[in-house]
Amino acid sequence: MNARRLLPRLVLLAGLAAVIIWAALNRDRLDLAALDTWLSGLGLLAPLAYLALFAVGTVAFLPGALFALAGGALFGPVWGSLLNLVGATIGASLAFLIARYLAGHWVAARTGGRLKRLTEGVEAEGWRFVAFVRLVPLFPFNLTNYALGLTRVRFTAYVMTSFICMAPGAIAYTWLGHAGREAIIGDASAIRYGLLALGLLAAIAFLPRLVRRLRGERPGWIVTDELARRLGGDGVTIIDVRSPEEFIGSLGHIDTALNIPLGELPDRLTEIRAFRDRPVIVVCKTDKRSAAATVMLGDAGFRDVSVLRGGMEQWNRDGRPVGKGGAVEPAR
Repeated sequence: MNARRLLPRLVLLAGLAAVIIWAALNRDRLDLAALDTWLSGLGLLAPLAYLALFAVGTVAFLPGALFALAGGALFGPVWGSLLNLVGATIGASLAFLIARYLAGHWVAARTGGRLKRLTEGVEAEGWRFVAFVRLVPLFPFNLTNYALGLTRVRFTAYVMTSFICMAPGAIAYTWLGHAGREAIIGDASAIRYGLLALGLLAAIAFLPRLVRRLRGERPGWIVTDELARRLGGDGVTIIDVRSPEEFIGSLGHIDTALNIPLGELPDRLTEIRAFRDRPVIVVCKTDKRSAAATVMLGDAGFRDVSVLRGGMEQWNRDGRPVGKGGAVEPAR
């Protein structure tokens, strides 16, 4: 890279570093009273100044909830919601662009394994995965903005999806902030605002399971070649969710598989809790029951669950070795 292109990037990176350092040193001074005093002196420019502060705070890793609550307290539930949503979108867009064009290596080092999961999700779902991440707080908001900049999602799709799907959370936090301020000055309607906000936050908390049900939980897939290769290593757990009769039937089973029928899985999760942090491959006759099992395992906290594409039928078609003996179960 020549000096003409390198110098602007270095300047912008230095500016970003300065903003983050300033935010870290002044974090304790960014309280509601200080914001109120500063914005009150700006008159009609107060909303624009608030938007700029929110955007810069997002880039500098300041807690988004701090601004969302402050927006409700300072501007009310309606204007506060709009300002919070626009400010969060601007900040998220700036972080995305910084990661994509300026600080890719730094972001990759900071995000670690999260980046791999985000990249795989975007590769499989595109903008739908961005929507899912925005609706469901799976990853820290500020870090997600940067990490998504290193994926292949288009910037326009990222901005539009973020704006729409961040709306429920922005509205909930804004109304909660407004309710808190009104409660202090003795407004009885604050209770109503607070209950509405808490109800919306509760709905957001239950979105992971709702989205999985509506989408049929599209799992991660693994093909027979990859599974056969991984069987030679350590740390892979295979769970066969067919009935015991199918497990020892004509299709056979993978030698190291644990046989836990799908209907018994919810009651037997404690038996396999030691495998939560290990890769788990779910197997059935095809892959329909396996996909349902991934939902249960995901709800139980299993972090890395995949489905054998085509199940034991595909395993047999590809000429893979099978066992015909009794069911292998986890130690009780």
